[in-house]
Amino acid sequence: MEYREILDIFEQHDKFLILTHKSPDGDTLGCGFGLCYFLRDMGKQANVVNSDGFPDRYDFMYAEYTEQDFKPEYIIAVDIADPALMGKNLLEYQETNAVDLCIDHHFSNKNYAKLSHVEGDASAAALILYKIFKLSGRPISDIIAKCLYTGIATDTGCFKYENTTPDAHNAAAELMAYNIDYANVNRRMFDVKSKGRLQIEQIVTAAMEYYLEDRCCMIVITTELMNSCGVDQAEFDGLASIPLSAEGVMLGLTVKQRHEGVYKISVRTTEEIDASAFCSVFGGGGHIRAAGCELKGTLEEVKEKLLERAKQVINA
Repeated sequence: MEYREILDIFEQHDKFLILTHKSPDGDTLGCGFGLCYFLRDMGKQANVVNSDGFPDRYDFMYAEYTEQDFKPEYIIAVDIADPALMGKNLLEYQETNAVDLCIDHHFSNKNYAKLSHVEGDASAAALILYKIFKLSGRPISDIIAKCLYTGIATDTGCFKYENTTPDAHNAAAELMAYNIDYANVNRRMFDVKSKGRLQIEQIVTAAMEYYLEDRCCMIVITTELMNSCGVDQAEFDGLASIPLSAEGVMLGLTVKQRHEGVYKISVRTTEEIDASAFCSVFGGGGHIRAAGCELKGTLEEVKEKLLERAKQVINA
């Protein structure tokens, strides 16, 4: 779909529901709230939903948000490559053709929506929305700019990941011209951590497991560990970059238990390994340097599968 066609959809409909992915990050929420505010500025009705709720760390994006009372007539998914990523509280939208439009930046997008706009080379889904909003010629408010900036900064790792493009830098520079206090956004997103989060990082770092001549590093987060720490479960999100931070590691694996016999796998890689290809054999996907999948079995069985795959890609 072309940007103009998406803008036509915004014009043609009046009541929108915007879906964001479970375990929400700054890109999906930045897109969700940014689009919501944009549509409301057009005189439309719009709401944002997330299966897990909106984490406190992103409250600067939804402080001005209040849910509107209406029955949606058009469903938009943002930054959701696979309907399974919507989460258990949005099951009704995981059915075939339940979503009218998907705007995404994952090459692994399942094309589950009636209409899709996917730019796999875009640094963030928020970057796509920014280009669409600019094309409209409509004013972009400060809160919209803050949401979109957050999305771009999040998915580029504050502009240090390999997926950071000139487009991402240019868009961020333009958004910084708004009254968004970008320095505070970056600090909240990348620097400030709760005591509970620091405790968790200390525990998982001390328990890191190294394999294949220290080229593969794994951390394991069990439900027992999560319950014993006595902190909010959201504090366990975003740990996937830790294994790759160890010197010499090419493949970082984070194994997080969802419940008995089910594990969420987050994969981070250096330029020698395609993270999405690593996960594809397990039915997952994502980006070249950051991807994920889900595995079932005992912890030892899951680790065995991952290490067998790790041998294939590291020794290739």
